[in-house]
Amino acid sequence: MATDDLMSRALAALDEVDGPMSVEVIHRLVDVSAATDPMTITEVADLLDMSPHTLRYYERIGLVEVARDASGHRSYDAAAVRRLVFLTRMRLSGMAMRDLQHYMKLADEGDDTVPDRLDLLLEHRDTIRRRLKELTLSLAATEYKIVSYGGHTGPSSAGNA
Repeated sequence: MATDDLMSRALAALDEVDGPMSVEVIHRLVDVSAATDPMTITEVADLLDMSPHTLRYYERIGLVEVARDASGHRSYDAAAVRRLVFLTRMRLSGMAMRDLQHYMKLADEGDDTVPDRLDLLLEHRDTIRRRLKELTLSLAATEYKIVSYGGHTGPSSAGNA
């Protein structure tokens, strides 16, 4: 799935949340309960709203291992689908592909790499927090200019443009 499409879905899901935001918003983006039986590339692409090309790319660069059926077609088990869901969530957060590759390599090496994976995620969280602050400043500057041109700001001002 293109990151922009995933972001649009996440933001739409946020609009439906009553109360404080939680990780449940992200969990609801993809229903992995459909992944109990092996799935074809088309089924996984539809489930995750990704192109088959992207799924093949993720496999080619080592982000996910996919079994083959007797005919040689890709067969995604539940573990592969869960991994792809994690990958889409990390892409949504802006994690670079090289960092995802490093993280998944560590994950594949086993529990001894948990401290290294934690460090990577803590660094990524810090990057997200810094980006949020930068975006907040950019939003303030944009809203200032909107007001200076006689416009109105606020959550529903998009329809007023």
